[in-house]
This record gives sequence, structure tokens and C-alpha cells, in this order.
Amino acid sequence: MTAHQLPRGAETTPPTETDPKVEALVNDLIGRVADKWTLIVLEVLAEHGELRFTQLSRHVGAISQKMLTQTLRQMERDGMVTRTVHAVVPPRVDYRLTDLGASLSAAFCGVWIWAEANLRRVEAARDAFDRAAR
Repeated sequence: MTAHQLPRGAETTPPTETDPKVEALVNDLIGRVADKWTLIVLEVLAEHGELRFTQLSRHVGAISQKMLTQTLRQMERDGMVTRTVHAVVPPRVDYRLTDLGASLSAAFCGVWIWAEANLRRVEAARDAFDRAAR
């Protein structure tokens, strides 16, 4: 199978000509998604489905309320999560991955698979580097 026959997401090399808008989006998303909080929120919502803000905060772990709010707002702006406000007292806000967010989460599944397959090699390389640096 040639690269032209593979589904777009399965290519291993970028196309020779890139739409500047696509390149800008990729650079923007990599910068945002590469931050640990976005990846963790993606993982938590993919695993648990719809969660209230407080539940999401507990699952994410050591994140401030401000940082979680900022992360969720940016993810909502990018179309990765939906935010549902329920008119109850006290207020209740639920978050859920959109199809777009779920597809991004699935794309990063490959990173987990790579990490599992290469954990020992990376640890060995780090150990060798650290020994040589002493």
C-alpha cells in the first residue's frame, strides 16, 4: 500500500505541499495539546464520559481550579468539549468530549502504544546518557 492509498491520518510523513491554514492549526493544536493538562483532561473524559467540574477536578489530580477552567474553556473554544450548564441551585456544569475531542483522544492513543512498546528502550537510553554525563 502506498502513502496515497492510506487514510489521511495514517500517513507517516507530512505532504510536500501544506495548506498554510492547516499548518497553523496543527502548530496551534500541538502547542495546546502538548500541555499536560489538555492531554489529561482528554484522557479523563474519554475514560469517564460526562463529568461535573468537581468530578473532573478530582480525576485530573493536582490542577488548580483556575488552570482547569482555562484548559476547559480553550478545549470548548476548539470544539473538543461541550459544556452544559444546568439551572439548579447550586449551579451544576457538566463537560463531555465532542466527536472532535474523542477523535483527538484516539489519535493520541498511538502515543500510549508507542510508549508501552518503547519504555525499556527509552529508560536504557536515559540511563546510558546519565552514566556518561557523570
